[in-house]
Amino acid sequence: MTDLPFGFNPSPNPDDRGEGSSSGGNTPPGGMPPGGVPFDMGQLGQMLSQLGQMLSQAQTSGSGPVNYELAKQIAMQQLSQSGGSAGGEQSGAVADAVHLAEMWLDPVTTLPAGARIGKAWSAVDWVNETLSTWQRLFDPVAQRVSGAWVEALPEEAKAAAGPMLAMVGQMGGMAFGSQLGSALAQLASEVLTSTEVGLPLGPEGTAALLPANIEKFTGGLERPASEVMVFLAAREAAHQRLFAHVPWLRQRLLATVEEFARGIKVDTSALEQLATQVDPSNPASIEEAMRSGLLEPQTTPEQKAALTRLETLLALVEGWVDVVVADAVGERLPGAEALRETLRRRRASGGPAEQTFATLVGLELRPRRLRAASALWRLVGDQHGIERRDGLWAHRDLIPTGEDLDDPMEFAERMGGGAELGDDPIAELERTEREEKERGENGPQQD
Repeated sequence: MTDLPFGFNPSPNPDDRGEGSSSGGNTPPGGMPPGGVPFDMGQLGQMLSQLGQMLSQAQTSGSGPVNYELAKQIAMQQLSQSGGSAGGEQSGAVADAVHLAEMWLDPVTTLPAGARIGKAWSAVDWVNETLSTWQRLFDPVAQRVSGAWVEALPEEAKAAAGPMLAMVGQMGGMAFGSQLGSALAQLASEVLTSTEVGLPLGPEGTAALLPANIEKFTGGLERPASEVMVFLAAREAAHQRLFAHVPWLRQRLLATVEEFARGIKVDTSALEQLATQVDPSNPASIEEAMRSGLLEPQTTPEQKAALTRLETLLALVEGWVDVVVADAVGERLPGAEALRETLRRRRASGGPAEQTFATLVGLELRPRRLRAASALWRLVGDQHGIERRDGLWAHRDLIPTGEDLDDPMEFAERMGGGAELGDDPIAELERTEREEKERGENGPQQD
């Protein structure tokens, strides 16, 4: 990225901008400034044309608050420089690893295979295939941040600014797109599978691994590359089983992230301070303002509640995958336990790209209670069988809560009593919902 404002070319000689260039009153009619050097109307026209093309592109790239076309271009540029386009040549190895993993998973879970195809993705493929999901996640936070600029302005200032407000919004969308593009490129160069961050980012039914990233990851493990590939394929395939056969899970995860983002509050006093640092005609100053930290969102009670729900759900997903994959590969791969612990630590520590997304969205996608969730799923499976364990995913009201993660043993014992979930938990839930609906319909008649 250059420090030049978006859509402009460098001046042939920036040092020529002297005293006369700052005031139109010093330029006599005919376009002859002091010193007799004619004003280059052609260059001015070219500059304005480039500005118009830039704003037109911002308008046609979508109605949202982020210029995703720019984000994609920046990500692709950075990845091409780092060799992030390789990956397709190992498609056969990935397909074989996924197929083997699926066979190993079949006896240890009641959920059938969820992936219809196994693919080898490059980092570029990852950006292309996941960008639409990131758009859904980023739009709410970007909308709040960009809208706060206008909300903080006095009415007279809004009236005076007029069309400039739209231009500032477009510039802000480009600045946000620039940051997002860099973050996507960095994350794409690190992730090992399509589901590693815990969210269903890719297309439904596709189990995707990134061989180039896996090769770098394997370099420091002292384990055979084929063993690492199969282990990661098992984790990817287990995730896909959940996302394919638990209908509410995909929507619930993404909706909770959106709910968190919509609750963002921007400090308007910081905006007033920021106003002195921003030149609306210079997109670079807006981008610098976005990075200054002054617009860092303030966490609200609603966001804390959404964050707790998200962390619990992520932990339950990752804990279930952890247990199921351990059962599937534990006796088949000698290094499975070491790989399991390595990935646990990798998720717990997070990487620089994850920190970047935490800055952009204000949210760290980490299953902080992974070990507690793994212990809970292990206890339920050992005491009540895999059918009862996997049956808890049938309805979102059946899955364990954050309080249950505090005491997995108590939850497992409560299941054994049958009083909490009943002999047929789904039938019990449907009966309860019918009773609540009937009470709601009969209520007005009693008044």
